[in-house]
Amino acid sequence: MALEQPYPDLEEFLIAMGEAGLRVSGIEASEGAAGNISLCIGWPMEVRRRFPNAQPLALPELVPALAGKLVLVTGSGRRLRDIHKDPAANLAAVVIGADGRSATLYTAPHRLFAQPTSEFNSHLAVHNDQMARTGTNFHALIHAQPPHLTYLSHLPAYSDEAFLNQQLLRWEPETIVNLPEGIGVLPYRLPGSPALMEANLAGLRAHRVVLWSKHGVMARSDQSVTKAADRIEYAETAARYEYMDLVNGYKAEGLTRAELQEVVAAFNVPTTLV
Repeated sequence: MALEQPYPDLEEFLIAMGEAGLRVSGIEASEGAAGNISLCIGWPMEVRRRFPNAQPLALPELVPALAGKLVLVTGSGRRLRDIHKDPAANLAAVVIGADGRSATLYTAPHRLFAQPTSEFNSHLAVHNDQMARTGTNFHALIHAQPPHLTYLSHLPAYSDEAFLNQQLLRWEPETIVNLPEGIGVLPYRLPGSPALMEANLAGLRAHRVVLWSKHGVMARSDQSVTKAADRIEYAETAARYEYMDLVNGYKAEGLTRAELQEVVAAFNVPTTLV
C-alpha cells in the first residue's frame, strides 16, 4: 500500500512522531531513553530548514531499495516522551545515497545526540525489505518496551507463538481486527546486534508487531506512525488482561473461539488464527 497525494509535509511528520512518542510513553512502554521511532519517506522532501547541519554517514547495512529516500529517526539516548517538545533536537533526517551504502545525516545545531538510535540497523533493514517487497512509498517503525507484553516473554510457555496468540487474542474483539496475523515471537537476541536485525526482519515480513523476547516489541505500518503506535497499544492491552488473569489464577473466560470466529466473519478479518 502506498500513500497518495497530497502527501504529508515535514512538519506533519515531526508532530506525528512526537505524538507517537507520548502515546508509547503513556502506556509505560518507554522508560528512560528506551525505545526508538523511524519513518521512511519515498518522495522528495526539503529538510535543511529544520535540519541545516550536514555530515556524511556510513550505513550499517546495504539498503538499495532506500536509495534517494529520507529516513527520519530518533537520536541515540533520546527520550520518546520529549520528541514533541523539540523534534529537531531529538530527531535526525538521513538521506540515503544513490549507492544505498552511504548517506547524509542532517541535524539541527542544537541536537541532543551524536548518532541515530543504536537500533538503526534494524530500522533500516526492515524499511529496505518492506519497500523492496511491497513497493510502498512510506513505512513507519516503532520499537518500545511495553511491560506486560515483555513480562510474558519471560515465561517459557509464552515463547510459543501459537500459545501467546491464543491467550492474547481472546480479550477484546478489537485485538484480532487490528492484529489479524497475531504477534510474532522472536527469541532473545542481543540488542542492536546483527542477529536481532535478521530475526526482526523475518518476523516483520509475516506480522505487523513482533515481540523481542525479554526486551520489547517492534511495530510497523505503511499508513502512518500513528497506526504503528495503535498496534503497540492493542498488543500491550491484551497482555495486560492476560497478566491480570494470570495473577488471578486463570479464572476469566475471555472470548470463546466461536465468538472470535463471529468477529472475524462480521469484520472480514483476513486471519487464519481462529
